[in-house]
Amino acid sequence: MTSLLTFLCAPRLKNFMPFVFTILLLGTALFAQAQNTDRSIRVKYISSPITLDGVLDEAEWQLADKGGDFWQFFPSDKEKAMNNTEFQLLYDDHTLYIGIRADAQSDNYIVSSLRRDFGGTSNDNVTLMFDTFKDGTTAFLFGMTPYGVQREAFISGGGSGRNGFNTSWDQKWQLESTMHDDYYVLEAAIPLSSIKFHEGDKTWRVQCYRWDMQTNEQSAWAAVPQNQMLSSLAFMGNMEFEKPLGKSRTPFAIIPYVNTLASKDFTSDKTKSDFTFGGDAKLAIGNSMNLDITVNPDFSNVEVDDIFTNLTRFEVFLPEKRQFFIDNNDLFGSYGDAYGSANPFFSRRIGLARDANGNMIENRIIGGVRLSGKLNDRWRLGFLNMQTDEDPGNEIASNNNMMFTMQRKMFSRSSLGIFAVNRQTFGDYDFQDPNEEYNRVLGIDYNLASADNDWTGKFYLHKSLNPDDTEGNYSWQTTVTYQPRKFRYVFDLQYVDDEFQADLGFVQRRGVFKNGNGFRVNFYPENSKISFHDVGIMTVTYWRPNMDWKKTDHTYSLYYDINFKDQSTIGLDFRNNYTYLTFPFDPTRSGAEPLPENQGYTYNTFSVEYASNPAKVFSLTAETSGGEFYNGNSFSASTVLTYRIQPWASLSLNTRYDALRLPDPHGDADFWLVTPKVDVTFSKSVFWSTLVQYSNQRDNLGINSRLQWRFAPLSDLYLVYNDNYFTKDFGPKFRSINLKVSYWLNL
Repeated sequence: MTSLLTFLCAPRLKNFMPFVFTILLLGTALFAQAQNTDRSIRVKYISSPITLDGVLDEAEWQLADKGGDFWQFFPSDKEKAMNNTEFQLLYDDHTLYIGIRADAQSDNYIVSSLRRDFGGTSNDNVTLMFDTFKDGTTAFLFGMTPYGVQREAFISGGGSGRNGFNTSWDQKWQLESTMHDDYYVLEAAIPLSSIKFHEGDKTWRVQCYRWDMQTNEQSAWAAVPQNQMLSSLAFMGNMEFEKPLGKSRTPFAIIPYVNTLASKDFTSDKTKSDFTFGGDAKLAIGNSMNLDITVNPDFSNVEVDDIFTNLTRFEVFLPEKRQFFIDNNDLFGSYGDAYGSANPFFSRRIGLARDANGNMIENRIIGGVRLSGKLNDRWRLGFLNMQTDEDPGNEIASNNNMMFTMQRKMFSRSSLGIFAVNRQTFGDYDFQDPNEEYNRVLGIDYNLASADNDWTGKFYLHKSLNPDDTEGNYSWQTTVTYQPRKFRYVFDLQYVDDEFQADLGFVQRRGVFKNGNGFRVNFYPENSKISFHDVGIMTVTYWRPNMDWKKTDHTYSLYYDINFKDQSTIGLDFRNNYTYLTFPFDPTRSGAEPLPENQGYTYNTFSVEYASNPAKVFSLTAETSGGEFYNGNSFSASTVLTYRIQPWASLSLNTRYDALRLPDPHGDADFWLVTPKVDVTFSKSVFWSTLVQYSNQRDNLGINSRLQWRFAPLSDLYLVYNDNYFTKDFGPKFRSINLKVSYWLNL
C-alpha cells in the first residue's frame, strides 16, 4: 500500500494524477445524457390578470392544462399518491400564475408556524421548482402551505445535496389560500422579473412535489426514485409556453438600512452607542446577470450561529447566513472538497479576522460588489470583490478580497469550472509579516452528474501562491459515487500539500493524503411498517507524506439505518478509530495535561440515534454514543424535544451531555450544552423568537431575542437583544440591543 501511495504522490505525478481519473469521469458522463422529460404541461398565455383569492374561479383556470396523477416518493416509489394533487400554470407579459388543488383526508392540516421559509419536513406543503435554463443544475423553488405561508429557495448542485438548498434567497411574490374540509387551494403570482431566463424561451423544466403530513406521504409529478433526493433536478417534466417569453429583467432595486446600537463589554468596562446606515443595490444586466452592490453592510439582524461542543482537533464548518453572499453562492462556494473539508473560498472569512492575541473578532466590511449569473446556455460567470477596513489597534490590516469564476456546462448535467481567489493587503503595516502580503489560489473543478443522477463525482486541482512560496502548494481530489436503486458505492482520493494555504477558504487538514471507500445496500420491503432500510460500511484513512507515509488516522464504520413509513427513523453505527497525534492535544480544553504527541491510539465507539415523526405535535430526536476515547472512555447523549402550538408557536429544547474520562495525569470533563428556543408567529408578518444557549465548554450563557416585522415585501424592522454571561463565575460578559430598519425599493 505504501508503494502505491508513493507512486500516486510522487513529486511530479501527484499533481497530475487527477487528470487520469478525470478521463474516467468524463467517460462515465456519456452513459446517460437524456434527462427525465416524460411529462409535460402546457402554459396558456392570458391577456388579463388573475385576481388572487385562493378560489381559482376565473375562466382562464378552466381552460388551463392540469398536471396531476402524482407518483409516491415516500413511503414507496412504486405506487400512485393516495390523495390527488393538481397544479396549473398561466402567464402574461409580467407574471407567472400558479393554481393548485390538493385533496386531503380532513381539515386537520399540519403547519408548524406562519413564518416565511418554513421547514418542508414538518408542514403540509406543495412546492414547485423551475429549471429555467434547462441545465439540470440550478432551479428556483417556491413552496406553499395550506395557511398561505411562503418559502423560496435557490437550488444548486443539481438539487442532490442539502448544501444546494438555500432558503436565504428571497424574492417578491404573492400567495393566497383557502382551506376546506377535504382539500385546500393555493393561488400564487410570481413576477417574471424574479426569475432569470432567456428571452424568447418556449420551454422550461418543472417539478411539483408535495408533503402530505396526514398520510405521511411524499409525492411528485415527475417520478423520483426513492434512493435519490426529492429535490433532485434530474427528475423533472417540461412546461411549454403558448408563445415565447419576453425579456427577463429584474428592476433596479435599492435596499437602504439604518441601525441604532447600544452595547456594553463588561470585560473591558466599555460602553458603545452607534448609529450606522448603508445598503444594497441590485441591478439586472442583460437577461440573466445580476450586479449586487453593498456599502457599509450590517448583519446584526442575522440569526446567531448554533453553538456546539467540539471534541475534535479541527475547526468546525459553519454555514453562511448573510444575505449578500447568498445569491448564486454555488458559483463561489462549491469549489473544492466534495465533503467540505478543503474549500478555496468560504465567504464567512470576509468580515472576520484574528487580533494580536489570536482571537477571532469582527472586521468591518467597507463595501463590495458581486456580478453573477448566466452568460448563455453553457456559461456562467461570477465575480466578487469586498474591501475590509483596517484595525491597527488589533493589528488587522485592510484587505481586498476577490474571487473570479467561470463555469461551463458539460454533457447533460455536469460542469467544468475555473476560478481565482485573491486576498491582498492594502497599505504597509509594521505588524504584518511580508510573507502575508497576499494569498492567491487558482484552480479547476469538474463536477460529474449523469442525467439520472446514478453517477456523481468531483475532480479538482488547486494551487496556492504566497510571496516567496510558489512551489508545490497543491490540493486535489477525485471522488466518484455510483448509486443505482439497490446499492451505493463511493470512492474518494484526496491530497492536500503541507504548504497549501487558502486564507479565504476552509481547510481542515494539510499535509495529508486521504482514501475513502463506502458501500451501502438498500432494501425496500413490501407489506411492512418499514419504508426502506440499508446496511453499509465506510472506511476513511489518512497518511502523512512528509512523515514517510505514516498512517495518522482511520475510521472504519459499520452502520444500519431503518426508515419507517410513519417517517420515524433509527440508526446504528459501530466505529473503529485510529489517531496518531502529531501535536499535543487536550480534548477537554481545560488546561489539563495534554495527550502526548508522536503516539497512536486505537479506540472503538458505538452510537444509536432515533427520530420520531416530525409531523406530530410533539416530536423527539435522541442520540447516545459511547466507548473508548483515545486512552480513556467517553459517553454522549443528546435530545431535541419539539412541541408545536400550531400554527402560532414552536417550543424546542436541545440538550447534549458529553463525559470524557482520561487516565491521570490527563483531565476529565463533563460538558453540557442546553439550548431552549421559543418561536412565535403572531401573523404572517410579525415574528418573535428567543434562543438561549448554555455551554460550559465555552464558558458562556447567551440569550438572543429577535422581533421582526415585515411591514412591506422584503422590508423589515428588527429589534434584537443579545446578552452573554460567564458560566463558571457567573457574571455579565457582553450585552447589546439594536433596532434596524431596511426597505426594498424598486426603481
